[in-house]
Amino acid sequence: QVQLVESGGGLVQAGGSLRLSCAASGRTFSNYAMGWFRQAPGKAREYVAGISWNSGNTYYADSVKGRFTISRDSAKNTVYLQMNNLKPEDTGVYYCAAKREWYISTRANEYDYWGQGTQVTVSS
Repeated sequence: QVQLVESGGGLVQAGGSLRLSCAASGRTFSNYAMGWFRQAPGKAREYVAGISWNSGNTYYADSVKGRFTISRDSAKNTVYLQMNNLKPEDTGVYYCAAKREWYISTRANEYDYWGQGTQVTVSS
């Protein structure tokens, strides 16, 4: 059974940094794509960044491009989201997700597995 466990969220001031981790287990993910999504209170879940596990290709939402970096460590079966120059509008619950095809998607309904989420709060 696939399990995704996020960690690394917290409270940070604007301009600060956080690194989120997503520990994946239950199978090999070499043919999967992994994504990070976030959801602010009262808003829809939105795509943040994605990575194709095998190739390492990445794709970012315009709102985070140049500030966030997604990466994966195959030896640890872990995906990371390095977030720099955080802004108050980055506040929300961040979710890790996995889809059974290699290509990245920005659509949440194309992902098959989800973590429980980790809270990120950026104060102004």
